[in-house]
Amino acid sequence: MAVSESREVTIEATPDEIMAVLIDLESLVEWSSAHQEIEILERDDEGRPSKSRQVVKIVGVSDEQLLDYTFHPDGVSWTLVKSKQQRAQEGRYTLTPDGASTVVRLDLMVDLFAPLPGFLIKKGASGLMSTATDGLRKRVMAVKKRG
Repeated sequence: MAVSESREVTIEATPDEIMAVLIDLESLVEWSSAHQEIEILERDDEGRPSKSRQVVKIVGVSDEQLLDYTFHPDGVSWTLVKSKQQRAQEGRYTLTPDGASTVVRLDLMVDLFAPLPGFLIKKGASGLMSTATDGLRKRVMAVKKRG
């Protein structure tokens, strides 16, 4: 069963400052409790990750994922290539400048192989979306402060 979620957060930073954090996939293990391991497998001509292997753990379920990334003028998207727990995953961060801040929208669709109880899916989706937006905001602000 596919699950789709969307969430927005306003971050007091420029799109470039936010993209710098999003591009730094290796740091995900520092600010995302779901991410256990990250390995960059390929980079594009600009040095940005274009393929990664990630080990994630959400609501007690571990998964190893292979993801492809595409960079857009207003953000980044990814597509699941291979996983042990998912049929499909599509995600996209869209960054929209708003004065001195940026509105960050995350759209995520995950299609799991095994059926899980609804409460577990909701708990996992809620935690993941919180980390991917509020956690991103905290990370961007920390990096900006270190400047």
